[in-house]
Amino acid sequence: MAYQMTFAQGEPAALKSAVSGVASFFVSVGRFMVSASANSGRLRQVEMLQAKSDRELADMGLKRDAIVHHVFRDLYYI
Repeated sequence: MAYQMTFAQGEPAALKSAVSGVASFFVSVGRFMVSASANSGRLRQVEMLQAKSDRELADMGLKRDAIVHHVFRDLYYI
């Protein structure tokens, strides 16, 4: 028994253009989100708390695994 496969070479230019436009949009959104999170004051606060020793965190009433929850406690109810 023989099988035959046919491959279509090339795609319509309109499809490539549409896919390229959609991809460009999502790349822009992704870059914005990365930029926004990197400059977030909350992220800086998390990094500051993570730099503290366990003793310093204990004096503040925090555990290392609860830092993110503590910083974002007003945004998320977990």
